[in-house]
Amino acid sequence: MYKVLIIDDEEPLREAIKILGDWELHGITEVLEAENGKEGLEAVRVQRPDIVLVDMRMPKLEGPEFLQIVESEYPDLVAIVISGYNDFNYMRQAIKSNTVDYLPKPVKKAEINKALSVAIARLEGKRKKIKEYNERNMAINMSLPMLKQHTYFSLIEKKFNIQTIKANLAYFQPDYANTSLQVILLRLLNLEKIAVTKFNQELDLLHFAVTNVINESGEEGIACYSFVHPKKQSDIFIVLTHKGNPSQAAKYEAASFIKQRIKKLEELIGIISIAAIGPVYPDPFSLNESYKIAEQIMNTINILDRKELVFNEPDEQAKLKMHSLTPKAPLMRHALEHDGRGIRHSIIKEYMRTVELSGYLGLGNAYRNQEELSMLLYDIALELGVSSEELAQVKGWIGADFEFKDAAEFERTLMLLVDRYGELIATVLIWKKAFDVNEIKSYIDRFYFQDIKISLFTEKYFISRVHLMKLFKEEFGCGIYEYAQKVRMEKAKELLNDPMLQIQVISELVGYSNNHYFSKAFKNYYQISPTEYRARQSDNRP
Repeated sequence: MYKVLIIDDEEPLREAIKILGDWELHGITEVLEAENGKEGLEAVRVQRPDIVLVDMRMPKLEGPEFLQIVESEYPDLVAIVISGYNDFNYMRQAIKSNTVDYLPKPVKKAEINKALSVAIARLEGKRKKIKEYNERNMAINMSLPMLKQHTYFSLIEKKFNIQTIKANLAYFQPDYANTSLQVILLRLLNLEKIAVTKFNQELDLLHFAVTNVINESGEEGIACYSFVHPKKQSDIFIVLTHKGNPSQAAKYEAASFIKQRIKKLEELIGIISIAAIGPVYPDPFSLNESYKIAEQIMNTINILDRKELVFNEPDEQAKLKMHSLTPKAPLMRHALEHDGRGIRHSIIKEYMRTVELSGYLGLGNAYRNQEELSMLLYDIALELGVSSEELAQVKGWIGADFEFKDAAEFERTLMLLVDRYGELIATVLIWKKAFDVNEIKSYIDRFYFQDIKISLFTEKYFISRVHLMKLFKEEFGCGIYEYAQKVRMEKAKELLNDPMLQIQVISELVGYSNNHYFSKAFKNYYQISPTEYRARQSDNRP
């Protein structure tokens, strides 16, 4: 997947490029914009696009200087130059900077997509070489920890070839036949929060720190190896290897060892965690059974009364006390539709009172309720007219704010969910009452000669740019900038019938400050230049 940045000081041209580019065909998933060279350079440094389409004459930082800087700082960035000037110095800098193409304005669909194809081919060639290099290194440098992780996870998932697993165990643990194994499941309850506050959102670095603390030398006769659950980043697998068949005292020492590690994680890193201990098995091929019991224990931990750090047995209450928010769906829909923040909160509070009166809420049940509420709110939002594009932002909400370590924090996460969906739904409902897409058309009909900015309407009606342009196209059969271009060209045609008006004046009257660009735009639209059109009209007059 690739990311593109368009840099041009003319918004209509940026929109034209966005309309003309076959982005999905080229595997381009994100198209960014900047209105001058300085802003474009900042976007390159922050957003790190793969391809940049850049104008050569811009305010603040011109194209040639921009290309010189990115060539030095970002040699892998692929550039396509778009310019209305055939200046030799511009072309020379473009060639020197190894740009893919030099396209004249106004841009044409075939030209821009051909240039994008060449740019993508160049990027894929580079990526292929990097991939081949990395694969060679990986094959050469596969480490012992990686072999351990692969072997243990295969045993935990019960997806393995027996001969391969035996060969792996014999390689890193020659006496494995004389050992017993068990799985301990460690749950990091504030992973996202610590990643943000202490590790600059680098989860890999945080995981490395956590496993390093756990893997320190443990009790005599116990070997410890830990690694991150590949499918759930808040979970850490800890595999303990005991010599021979451990006694009850050795099993107790394992619990003591894990408790010490949990306390050390909080002391050194700030991580709050709990552990569920699976039973010991003398056969390494029973590691899956140890894990399943550890997972069962973890899911039944009572978050209303979580006094311990380490748990050895599942809570029997889990079989009898299950809670759900699904019956509250009709009432929640009513609250969201009428912006009833107090009602929303009372639904959550009533649910939590029921939970507290029962005296039990299993950790697994709490996670399911959180997911259940999120899906319920998502469906209600869709029914009330929130677009799937706008709901996509919900994915960004699930993070540090939705972690919890006890009942109070769990309740807070539910409140946050209903409030954030409530705010989104309320915005859409207000917009539905106030917005009329015909207003945009009327505005363009009156002010076609001005710089038409989409932000004028998105800010007025609190609507996303993508959704606004979609509504306009559904109503009028073309995009906003396409319609503005149509109005300008029709008005230009009308003004050209007056021989007293100079073409330079007409270009200004229809919103073009540059006569050269107006002439090109007119010819591109009508397949005839303004001068030729006027001459033809003059010949047809009696």
